[in-house]
Amino acid sequence: MTSVNSGSRLDRLPIGPFHRRIMLLIGIGMFFDGFDIYLAGSVLGVVLKTGFSTLPQNAAFISLTFVGMMLGSFGTGFLGDRFGRRFTYQFNLLVFGLASLAAAFAPDMMVLIACRFVMGVGLGAENVVGYATMAEFVPVRSRGKWSGFTTVCVVMGLPISLLVASLVVPQFGWRAMFVLGGIGALIVWYLRKSLPESPRWLEAVGRLEEAEALMQAIEREAAQGAPLPPPAASATVTASGDIATLFVQPLLSRMIVGAVCLVTINTLLYGFVTWLPVFFIKQGLSVASSFGYALLMALGAPVGSAIGALTADRWGRKPTIIGASLLSVALGILYPMISDPVLLPAVGFALTVPIYVLVALLFGIYIPELFPTEVRMRASGIVNTLGRGATIVTPFLVVMLFEARGVAGVMALMIFLLVVQIITVFALGIEPRHRSLEELKRDETALPVLKEAS
Repeated sequence: MTSVNSGSRLDRLPIGPFHRRIMLLIGIGMFFDGFDIYLAGSVLGVVLKTGFSTLPQNAAFISLTFVGMMLGSFGTGFLGDRFGRRFTYQFNLLVFGLASLAAAFAPDMMVLIACRFVMGVGLGAENVVGYATMAEFVPVRSRGKWSGFTTVCVVMGLPISLLVASLVVPQFGWRAMFVLGGIGALIVWYLRKSLPESPRWLEAVGRLEEAEALMQAIEREAAQGAPLPPPAASATVTASGDIATLFVQPLLSRMIVGAVCLVTINTLLYGFVTWLPVFFIKQGLSVASSFGYALLMALGAPVGSAIGALTADRWGRKPTIIGASLLSVALGILYPMISDPVLLPAVGFALTVPIYVLVALLFGIYIPELFPTEVRMRASGIVNTLGRGATIVTPFLVVMLFEARGVAGVMALMIFLLVVQIITVFALGIEPRHRSLEELKRDETALPVLKEAS
């Protein structure tokens, strides 16, 4: 067994039971990742209202979550490229599952913050490895749709965490939310033992016999006895796995695009969406009303992510990112002007939809496509680290802007970042639609090459 041409062989497979199994195993883990991330929005308002925490402690809770996610994103990039995708996504699930259970028994807010930091390490890792792994399995013709629907699994954690919180927290308290998230993550950890390694990664690191054996097993499962079309001719370009290649052209431009996009979308999520229940409570609404308003607006999350998944392959990545950013800017200008109790959640829902179109495009589809297999996890981990790291200060900025200018001050920050994102994607972004991961690697002639076989 020599070169297995895994990329072309995976791209020619028909969508079937194999891909649905991969989607289920990755998606359900990503759901609990989203559930645990978004439960901050439902828990923090309650611990503040009951006196368990203060507003600065809530900011520290979110900020330490980002510190953990930053470290998790960075570390998982190196683990994933060194030890494989399979080891990494099992490890991070175990980390945030156990830490979530520990958080349920925190005696005070400082211990809860410490547990949340450890949870953040696992949450940051899951985000990187889940999206990258999905991109490496799905055929090129529908990679955008399937990778985008992985994001739908994540963002379903937002409305479901709010809905569950509205039912569970009044009866059992906020600690029950951490118990549910932790138990769910550990169940998925057990189920995901059957998830295979990425053949693309095995081939990239020279484990050709394992890659060939796995590809044959995947082809048998995917084909179900039917003949498969021939794969495209092998034209493998093995790029340097040296991390230094990420900081010279052409990959430097892609790193800049990835970093700017992830700083922007992380700030939108954790500087606006996650804080909605707290904003509403501070503006005088009850805990129940706050959950209701936030839940109604949060329904835009799966809607927006589904739109992103369905349009990425049709319209292209760059046009969809720029279009959704422009719509978010327009609605972000309008939102602070609304005070009517009926229009407020309606306009909020409309604003949430394009934000989550961006979530699907940036997290689930675009960022993993920017980088070669040899360095995909490390590159994704680094730009995710920059995105998480930049938002460590976001909670404190949000508190300062909200206390000084209200929601309008918070939205001004979001609009500025969206404008920067539009300019960066337009000027430096590539268009990966309908192009194989190997083709995206080959078309950059400046990319350092070790060997070429055809």
